[in-house]
Amino acid sequence: MPKIFVLDTNIILHDHNAVKQFQDNDIVIPIAVIEELDKFKKGNDALSFNARAFMREINRLTEKREFGIRGVPLGKRLGYLKIEPNHPFSPEFRDMFRDDIQDHRILATAMWVRDNNPGRFVALVTKDINLRLKAKAAGMAAQDYLTDRVDDEVMDNFERQVITVDAGSEAVQRLSYGQDNCLPWKEVQAREPRPNQLYKFSFGPEVVCGRYDASRGVIALVRTREAYGIRPRNPEQRFAMDACLNPDIRLVSLTGGAGTGKTLIALASALEQEADYDQIILSRPAVVLGGQDIGFLPGDQKSKMGPYLLPLMDNLDVIRHCFKPSSRQAQKIDAMLREEKLLISPLAYIRGRSLGKVYFIVDEAQNLTPHEVKTIITRAGEGTKMVFTGDIFQIDQPYLDQWSNGLTHLGEKMTGQPLFQHVFLQKGERSQLSDIAAKLL
Repeated sequence: MPKIFVLDTNIILHDHNAVKQFQDNDIVIPIAVIEELDKFKKGNDALSFNARAFMREINRLTEKREFGIRGVPLGKRLGYLKIEPNHPFSPEFRDMFRDDIQDHRILATAMWVRDNNPGRFVALVTKDINLRLKAKAAGMAAQDYLTDRVDDEVMDNFERQVITVDAGSEAVQRLSYGQDNCLPWKEVQAREPRPNQLYKFSFGPEVVCGRYDASRGVIALVRTREAYGIRPRNPEQRFAMDACLNPDIRLVSLTGGAGTGKTLIALASALEQEADYDQIILSRPAVVLGGQDIGFLPGDQKSKMGPYLLPLMDNLDVIRHCFKPSSRQAQKIDAMLREEKLLISPLAYIRGRSLGKVYFIVDEAQNLTPHEVKTIITRAGEGTKMVFTGDIFQIDQPYLDQWSNGLTHLGEKMTGQPLFQHVFLQKGERSQLSDIAAKLL
Protein backbone atom coordinates (compact mmCIF):
# COMPACT_ATOMS: atom_id res chain seq x y z
CA MET A 1 0.00 0.00 0.00
CA PRO A 2 1.24 3.56 -0.68
CA LYS A 3 2.41 5.50 2.35
CA ILE A 4 0.60 8.56 3.67
CA PHE A 5 2.50 11.75 4.48
CA VAL A 6 0.85 14.56 6.46
CA LEU A 7 2.53 17.88 5.62
CA ASP A 8 3.14 20.76 8.02
CA THR A 9 2.81 24.40 6.93
CA ASN A 10 6.56 25.02 6.85
CA ILE A 11 6.99 22.34 4.15
CA ILE A 12 4.68 24.26 1.80
CA LEU A 13 6.36 27.57 2.62
CA HIS A 14 9.75 25.98 1.94
CA ASP A 15 8.74 24.34 -1.38
CA HIS A 16 5.35 24.94 -2.99
CA ASN A 17 5.87 21.84 -5.16
CA ALA A 18 6.49 19.61 -2.15
CA VAL A 19 3.26 17.62 -2.67
CA LYS A 20 4.76 16.26 -5.92
CA GLN A 21 8.01 15.07 -4.33
CA PHE A 22 6.67 11.93 -2.61
CA GLN A 23 6.47 9.59 -5.65
CA ASP A 24 3.28 7.48 -5.68
CA ASN A 25 2.48 8.03 -2.00
CA ASP A 26 -0.57 9.94 -0.76
CA ILE A 27 -0.47 13.42 0.77
CA VAL A 28 -2.76 14.80 3.48
CA ILE A 29 -2.97 18.55 4.21
CA PRO A 30 -4.71 19.39 7.52
CA ILE A 31 -7.17 22.31 7.48
CA ALA A 32 -4.95 23.97 10.11
CA VAL A 33 -2.23 24.22 7.43
CA ILE A 34 -4.63 25.97 5.03
CA GLU A 35 -5.55 28.41 7.80
CA GLU A 36 -1.88 29.21 8.42
CA LEU A 37 -1.16 29.63 4.70
CA ASP A 38 -3.93 32.21 4.53
CA LYS A 39 -1.79 34.52 6.67
CA PHE A 40 0.98 34.44 4.04
CA LYS A 41 -1.08 35.13 0.91
CA LYS A 42 -0.13 38.82 0.88
CA GLY A 43 3.47 39.99 0.57
CA ASN A 44 6.47 40.03 -1.75
CA ASP A 45 8.78 37.61 0.04
CA ALA A 46 9.46 33.98 -0.84
CA LEU A 47 7.08 32.66 1.85
CA SER A 48 4.18 34.60 0.38
CA PHE A 49 5.09 33.48 -3.14
CA ASN A 50 5.16 29.82 -2.09
CA ALA A 51 1.85 30.12 -0.23
CA ARG A 52 0.11 31.65 -3.27
CA ALA A 53 1.68 29.21 -5.72
CA PHE A 54 0.57 26.23 -3.61
CA MET A 55 -3.02 27.47 -3.28
CA ARG A 56 -3.24 28.08 -7.04
CA GLU A 57 -2.04 24.53 -7.69
CA ILE A 58 -4.59 23.09 -5.22
CA ASN A 59 -7.30 25.12 -6.91
CA ARG A 60 -6.26 23.75 -10.32
CA LEU A 61 -6.23 20.15 -9.08
CA THR A 62 -9.66 20.42 -7.49
CA GLU A 63 -11.37 22.36 -10.27
CA LYS A 64 -14.63 20.55 -11.17
CA ARG A 65 -13.63 17.72 -8.79
CA GLU A 66 -14.55 16.56 -5.32
CA PHE A 67 -11.94 15.22 -2.92
CA GLY A 68 -13.78 11.96 -2.37
CA ILE A 69 -12.58 9.29 0.05
CA ARG A 70 -8.93 9.19 -1.07
CA GLY A 71 -8.58 12.69 -2.51
CA VAL A 72 -7.68 14.04 -5.96
CA PRO A 73 -4.86 12.59 -8.12
CA LEU A 74 -1.68 14.68 -8.19
CA GLY A 75 -0.60 13.49 -11.64
CA LYS A 76 0.88 10.61 -13.56
CA ARG A 77 2.85 8.19 -11.35
CA LEU A 78 1.98 10.30 -8.29
CA GLY A 79 -0.36 9.66 -5.39
CA TYR A 80 -3.48 11.43 -4.17
CA LEU A 81 -3.93 14.68 -2.29
CA LYS A 82 -6.56 15.21 0.39
CA ILE A 83 -7.37 18.12 2.68
CA GLU A 84 -8.41 16.70 6.04
CA PRO A 85 -10.60 18.58 8.56
CA ASN A 86 -9.21 19.11 12.04
CA HIS A 87 -9.60 16.18 14.43
CA PRO A 88 -9.15 16.23 18.23
CA PHE A 89 -6.62 14.17 20.13
CA SER A 90 -7.78 10.84 21.45
CA PRO A 91 -8.62 10.90 25.20
CA GLU A 92 -5.23 9.46 26.21
CA PHE A 93 -3.36 12.42 24.66
CA ARG A 94 -5.66 15.34 25.56
CA ASP A 95 -3.88 16.04 28.83
CA MET A 96 -0.51 15.75 27.08
CA PHE A 97 -1.30 18.55 24.59
CA ARG A 98 -3.55 21.02 26.44
CA ASP A 99 -2.74 24.19 24.48
CA ASP A 100 -5.04 24.78 21.50
CA ILE A 101 -2.40 25.83 18.96
CA GLN A 102 -1.99 25.10 15.27
CA ASP A 103 0.93 22.72 15.79
CA HIS A 104 -1.19 20.57 18.08
CA ARG A 105 -4.10 20.61 15.63
CA ILE A 106 -1.80 19.41 12.86
CA LEU A 107 -0.36 16.69 15.08
CA ALA A 108 -3.81 15.57 16.24
CA THR A 109 -4.98 15.32 12.62
CA ALA A 110 -1.88 13.32 11.66
CA MET A 111 -2.52 10.87 14.50
CA TRP A 112 -6.18 10.56 13.46
CA VAL A 113 -5.09 9.77 9.87
CA ARG A 114 -2.73 7.10 11.22
CA ASP A 115 -5.38 5.50 13.45
CA ASN A 116 -7.93 5.44 10.62
CA ASN A 117 -5.60 3.86 8.07
CA PRO A 118 -4.49 0.59 9.66
CA GLY A 119 -1.92 -1.31 7.65
CA ARG A 120 -0.52 1.85 6.00
CA PHE A 121 2.58 3.76 7.04
CA VAL A 122 1.65 7.32 8.09
CA ALA A 123 4.22 10.01 8.94
CA LEU A 124 4.12 13.70 9.79
CA VAL A 125 6.57 15.69 7.64
CA THR A 126 7.76 18.94 9.22
CA LYS A 127 10.88 21.08 9.39
CA ASP A 128 9.94 22.10 12.94
CA ILE A 129 12.23 20.09 15.24
CA ASN A 130 10.02 20.74 18.29
CA LEU A 131 6.94 19.40 16.52
CA ARG A 132 8.88 16.32 15.41
CA LEU A 133 9.90 15.69 19.03
CA LYS A 134 6.31 16.09 20.24
CA ALA A 135 5.10 13.67 17.57
CA LYS A 136 7.70 11.07 18.51
CA ALA A 137 6.83 11.45 22.19
CA ALA A 138 3.24 10.62 21.28
CA GLY A 139 4.31 7.58 19.24
CA MET A 140 3.74 9.27 15.87
CA ALA A 141 6.29 8.82 13.08
CA ALA A 142 7.79 12.19 12.09
CA GLN A 143 10.32 13.14 9.41
CA ASP A 144 12.16 16.13 8.03
CA TYR A 145 11.66 17.15 4.39
CA LEU A 146 14.64 15.53 2.68
CA THR A 147 14.06 16.28 -1.02
CA ASP A 148 16.53 19.18 -1.22
CA ARG A 149 18.86 17.92 1.50
CA VAL A 150 22.45 17.47 0.33
CA ASP A 151 24.24 14.22 1.29
CA ASP A 152 27.04 14.28 3.85
CA GLU A 153 29.45 12.97 1.22
CA VAL A 154 28.74 15.98 -1.00
CA MET A 155 29.24 18.29 1.99
CA ASP A 156 32.65 16.76 2.64
CA ASN A 157 33.62 17.26 -1.00
CA PHE A 158 32.96 21.00 -0.67
CA GLU A 159 35.72 21.22 1.92
CA ARG A 160 38.06 18.86 0.05
CA GLN A 161 37.57 20.52 -3.32
CA VAL A 162 41.24 21.61 -3.65
CA ILE A 163 43.53 18.77 -4.71
CA THR A 164 47.03 18.95 -3.21
CA VAL A 165 49.74 17.62 -5.53
CA ASP A 166 53.34 16.85 -4.53
CA ALA A 167 54.90 17.91 -7.81
CA GLY A 168 58.51 17.87 -8.91
CA SER A 169 60.51 21.02 -9.39
CA GLU A 170 60.31 20.76 -13.20
CA ALA A 171 56.48 20.75 -13.21
CA VAL A 172 56.29 23.64 -10.73
CA GLN A 173 58.81 25.61 -12.80
CA ARG A 174 56.80 25.08 -16.00
CA LEU A 175 53.56 26.13 -14.31
CA SER A 176 55.10 29.16 -12.63
CA TYR A 177 57.55 30.40 -15.26
CA GLY A 178 56.80 28.51 -18.48
CA GLN A 179 55.76 30.24 -21.67
CA ASP A 180 52.05 29.40 -21.28
CA ASN A 181 52.00 28.92 -17.47
CA CYS A 182 50.09 25.66 -17.75
CA LEU A 183 50.38 21.88 -17.43
CA PRO A 184 48.58 19.08 -19.33
CA TRP A 185 46.07 17.52 -16.94
CA LYS A 186 47.31 14.02 -17.84
CA GLU A 187 50.53 14.81 -15.99
CA VAL A 188 48.56 15.32 -12.79
CA GLN A 189 45.76 12.73 -12.78
CA ALA A 190 44.44 9.83 -14.85
CA ARG A 191 40.89 11.12 -15.46
CA GLU A 192 40.02 14.50 -16.90
CA PRO A 193 39.11 16.92 -14.08
CA ARG A 194 35.80 18.72 -13.88
CA PRO A 195 35.83 22.35 -15.08
CA ASN A 196 37.48 24.79 -12.67
CA GLN A 197 38.97 22.05 -10.48
CA LEU A 198 41.48 23.71 -8.12
CA TYR A 199 45.01 22.48 -7.35
CA LYS A 200 47.78 23.31 -4.90
CA PHE A 201 51.21 22.17 -6.12
CA SER A 202 53.64 21.93 -3.24
CA PHE A 203 57.39 21.77 -3.71
CA GLY A 204 59.13 22.24 -0.40
CA PRO A 205 57.82 25.39 1.32
CA GLU A 206 56.52 26.82 -1.96
CA VAL A 207 52.82 26.48 -2.91
CA VAL A 208 51.75 27.16 -6.50
CA CYS A 209 48.04 27.35 -7.30
CA GLY A 210 46.37 26.06 -10.46
CA ARG A 211 42.89 25.75 -11.99
CA TYR A 212 41.71 23.36 -14.69
CA ASP A 213 40.71 25.43 -17.71
CA ALA A 214 38.24 23.18 -19.57
CA SER A 215 38.19 25.40 -22.66
CA ARG A 216 41.94 24.85 -23.18
CA GLY A 217 42.18 21.41 -21.58
CA VAL A 218 45.09 22.42 -19.33
CA ILE A 219 45.78 23.28 -15.70
CA ALA A 220 46.51 27.00 -15.73
CA LEU A 221 48.47 29.01 -13.16
CA VAL A 222 46.41 30.99 -10.64
CA ARG A 223 48.42 34.13 -10.03
CA THR A 224 48.37 36.33 -6.95
CA ARG A 225 46.32 39.30 -8.16
CA GLU A 226 45.47 42.52 -6.38
CA ALA A 227 42.04 44.15 -6.63
CA TYR A 228 41.42 47.72 -5.50
CA GLY A 229 44.09 47.62 -2.80
CA ILE A 230 43.12 44.16 -1.49
CA ARG A 231 45.70 41.39 -1.88
CA PRO A 232 45.15 37.67 -1.08
CA ARG A 233 46.93 36.38 2.01
CA ASN A 234 46.58 32.61 1.50
CA PRO A 235 46.03 30.14 -1.38
CA GLU A 236 42.25 29.92 -0.87
CA GLN A 237 41.91 33.70 -1.06
CA ARG A 238 44.03 33.55 -4.22
CA PHE A 239 41.51 31.11 -5.74
CA ALA A 240 38.60 33.30 -4.64
CA MET A 241 40.12 36.47 -6.09
CA ASP A 242 40.88 34.70 -9.37
CA ALA A 243 37.28 33.44 -9.63
CA CYS A 244 35.78 36.86 -8.88
CA LEU A 245 38.06 38.57 -11.44
CA ASN A 246 37.65 35.95 -14.19
CA PRO A 247 35.11 37.26 -16.77
CA ASP A 248 34.49 33.72 -18.07
CA ILE A 249 33.18 32.55 -14.67
CA ARG A 250 29.74 34.13 -14.33
CA LEU A 251 28.65 32.48 -11.07
CA VAL A 252 30.83 32.21 -7.95
CA SER A 253 30.13 30.68 -4.53
CA LEU A 254 32.42 31.62 -1.62
CA THR A 255 31.94 29.83 1.71
CA GLY A 256 33.93 29.93 4.92
CA GLY A 257 33.89 31.06 8.53
CA ALA A 258 33.93 34.55 9.97
CA GLY A 259 36.87 36.72 8.90
CA THR A 260 38.00 34.60 5.95
CA GLY A 261 37.53 37.52 3.54
CA LYS A 262 34.58 36.31 1.45
CA THR A 263 32.68 39.58 1.13
CA LEU A 264 35.79 41.76 1.05
CA ILE A 265 37.28 39.84 -1.89
CA ALA A 266 33.99 39.87 -3.80
CA LEU A 267 33.54 43.62 -3.30
CA ALA A 268 37.15 44.52 -4.14
CA SER A 269 36.96 42.43 -7.31
CA ALA A 270 33.74 44.18 -8.32
CA LEU A 271 35.31 47.62 -7.85
CA GLU A 272 38.37 46.56 -9.83
CA GLN A 273 36.11 45.70 -12.79
CA GLU A 274 33.59 48.54 -12.43
CA ALA A 275 34.26 49.75 -15.98
CA ASP A 276 33.00 46.41 -17.35
CA TYR A 277 29.59 46.64 -15.63
CA ASP A 278 26.77 49.16 -15.64
CA GLN A 279 26.15 48.68 -11.93
CA ILE A 280 27.53 46.92 -8.86
CA ILE A 281 24.79 45.70 -6.48
CA LEU A 282 25.47 44.41 -2.97
CA SER A 283 22.65 42.73 -1.12
CA ARG A 284 21.85 40.39 1.72
CA PRO A 285 18.67 38.82 3.14
CA ALA A 286 17.14 40.73 6.05
CA VAL A 287 16.87 38.17 8.85
CA VAL A 288 15.11 39.82 11.79
CA LEU A 289 15.18 38.43 15.33
CA GLY A 290 11.77 37.54 16.71
CA GLY A 291 10.30 36.90 13.25
CA GLN A 292 9.29 40.56 12.84
CA ASP A 293 9.17 42.21 9.45
CA ILE A 294 11.39 45.22 8.71
CA GLY A 295 8.19 47.28 8.64
CA PHE A 296 8.28 47.62 12.43
CA LEU A 297 11.39 49.82 12.13
CA PRO A 298 10.86 53.58 11.72
CA GLY A 299 11.67 55.51 8.54
CA ASP A 300 11.69 54.82 4.82
CA GLN A 301 13.05 51.70 3.09
CA LYS A 302 16.63 52.99 3.21
CA SER A 303 16.39 53.69 6.96
CA LYS A 304 14.79 50.32 7.66
CA MET A 305 17.47 48.38 5.77
CA GLY A 306 20.36 50.37 7.23
CA PRO A 307 21.12 48.05 10.19
CA TYR A 308 21.16 44.94 7.96
CA LEU A 309 23.45 46.49 5.36
CA LEU A 310 26.05 47.79 7.85
CA PRO A 311 28.35 44.75 7.37
CA LEU A 312 28.55 45.55 3.67
CA MET A 313 29.41 49.16 4.46
CA ASP A 314 32.12 47.94 6.85
CA ASN A 315 33.78 46.02 4.02
CA LEU A 316 33.51 49.05 1.78
CA ASP A 317 35.23 51.15 4.47
CA VAL A 318 38.10 48.60 4.66
CA ILE A 319 38.69 49.09 0.94
CA ARG A 320 38.35 52.86 1.18
CA HIS A 321 40.95 53.00 3.97
CA CYS A 322 43.51 51.36 1.67
CA PHE A 323 43.75 54.77 -0.01
CA LYS A 324 44.10 58.35 1.15
CA PRO A 325 40.77 60.28 1.40
CA SER A 326 41.95 62.59 -1.40
CA SER A 327 43.03 59.75 -3.69
CA ARG A 328 41.34 59.04 -7.00
CA GLN A 329 40.19 55.58 -5.81
CA ALA A 330 38.53 56.86 -2.61
CA GLN A 331 36.78 59.67 -4.48
CA LYS A 332 35.62 57.20 -7.11
CA ILE A 333 33.94 55.02 -4.46
CA ASP A 334 32.09 58.06 -3.08
CA ALA A 335 31.03 59.09 -6.59
CA MET A 336 29.77 55.56 -7.37
CA LEU A 337 27.66 55.58 -4.19
CA ARG A 338 26.24 59.01 -5.03
CA GLU A 339 25.39 58.05 -8.60
CA GLU A 340 24.11 54.60 -7.48
CA LYS A 341 26.52 52.79 -9.77
CA LEU A 342 27.49 51.08 -6.50
CA LEU A 343 24.16 50.21 -4.91
CA ILE A 344 23.56 48.52 -1.58
CA SER A 345 20.03 47.14 -1.75
CA PRO A 346 17.71 44.62 0.00
CA LEU A 347 16.81 41.33 -1.68
CA ALA A 348 13.09 41.61 -1.01
CA TYR A 349 12.14 43.00 -4.43
CA ILE A 350 14.45 41.02 -6.72
CA ARG A 351 11.63 38.93 -8.23
CA GLY A 352 10.55 40.26 -11.60
CA ARG A 353 13.71 42.29 -12.26
CA SER A 354 16.11 41.69 -15.12
CA LEU A 355 19.73 42.38 -14.19
CA GLY A 356 21.76 43.08 -17.29
CA LYS A 357 25.50 43.82 -17.16
CA VAL A 358 25.48 43.88 -13.34
CA TYR A 359 28.05 42.63 -10.83
CA PHE A 360 25.69 41.23 -8.20
CA ILE A 361 27.00 40.22 -4.74
CA VAL A 362 24.69 38.36 -2.34
CA ASP A 363 26.09 38.24 1.19
CA GLU A 364 24.87 35.83 3.93
CA ALA A 365 23.42 33.58 1.22
CA GLN A 366 23.25 30.64 3.66
CA ASN A 367 19.97 32.19 4.90
CA LEU A 368 18.32 31.72 1.50
CA THR A 369 16.26 28.72 0.46
CA PRO A 370 17.15 26.81 -2.73
CA HIS A 371 14.11 28.37 -4.41
CA GLU A 372 15.23 31.90 -3.46
CA VAL A 373 18.71 31.27 -4.88
CA LYS A 374 17.14 30.02 -8.10
CA THR A 375 14.92 33.11 -8.25
CA ILE A 376 17.96 35.39 -7.92
CA ILE A 377 20.11 33.60 -10.51
CA THR A 378 17.31 33.50 -13.09
CA ARG A 379 17.26 37.32 -12.96
CA ALA A 380 20.73 37.41 -14.57
CA GLY A 381 20.81 39.04 -18.00
CA GLU A 382 23.59 39.26 -20.56
CA GLY A 383 26.95 40.30 -19.12
CA THR A 384 25.89 39.80 -15.48
CA LYS A 385 28.11 38.14 -12.89
CA MET A 386 26.83 36.85 -9.54
CA VAL A 387 28.82 36.10 -6.39
CA PHE A 388 27.18 34.36 -3.41
CA THR A 389 29.00 34.45 -0.08
CA GLY A 390 28.16 32.90 3.28
CA ASP A 391 28.93 30.48 6.08
CA ILE A 392 26.73 27.37 6.06
CA PHE A 393 27.43 26.84 9.77
CA GLN A 394 25.93 30.22 10.76
CA ILE A 395 22.31 29.95 9.63
CA ASP A 396 19.71 32.26 11.17
CA GLN A 397 16.60 30.82 9.50
CA PRO A 398 14.66 28.36 11.71
CA TYR A 399 13.87 25.81 8.98
CA LEU A 400 17.21 25.73 7.16
CA ASP A 401 20.38 23.85 8.06
CA GLN A 402 23.80 23.19 6.56
CA TRP A 403 22.37 20.44 4.31
CA SER A 404 19.27 22.20 2.95
CA ASN A 405 20.13 25.91 2.54
CA GLY A 406 20.36 27.59 -0.84
CA LEU A 407 24.14 28.11 -0.75
CA THR A 408 24.80 24.39 -0.25
CA HIS A 409 22.20 23.53 -2.87
CA LEU A 410 23.91 25.90 -5.33
CA GLY A 411 27.28 24.21 -4.87
CA GLU A 412 25.84 20.73 -5.33
CA LYS A 413 23.84 21.47 -8.48
CA MET A 414 26.29 23.77 -10.30
CA THR A 415 29.60 22.00 -9.63
CA GLY A 416 31.11 20.91 -12.94
CA GLN A 417 29.60 23.76 -14.97
CA PRO A 418 32.25 25.83 -16.80
CA LEU A 419 30.47 29.06 -15.76
CA PHE A 420 30.61 28.21 -12.03
CA GLN A 421 33.32 28.04 -9.40
CA HIS A 422 33.08 27.31 -5.67
CA VAL A 423 35.84 28.19 -3.19
CA PHE A 424 35.90 27.18 0.47
CA LEU A 425 37.95 29.68 2.51
CA GLN A 426 39.49 28.10 5.58
CA LYS A 427 41.88 30.52 7.28
CA GLY A 428 40.59 33.61 9.06
CA GLU A 429 42.50 36.78 8.16
CA ARG A 430 40.47 39.44 9.97
CA SER A 431 42.79 39.49 12.99
CA GLN A 432 44.70 37.13 15.25
CA LEU A 433 42.03 37.61 17.95
CA SER A 434 39.19 36.81 15.52
CA ASP A 435 40.98 33.70 14.23
CA ILE A 436 41.62 32.34 17.74
CA ALA A 437 38.02 33.03 18.82
CA ALA A 438 36.64 31.25 15.74
CA LYS A 439 38.70 28.14 16.57
CA LEU A 440 38.33 27.96 20.35
CA LEU A 441 35.00 29.51 21.35
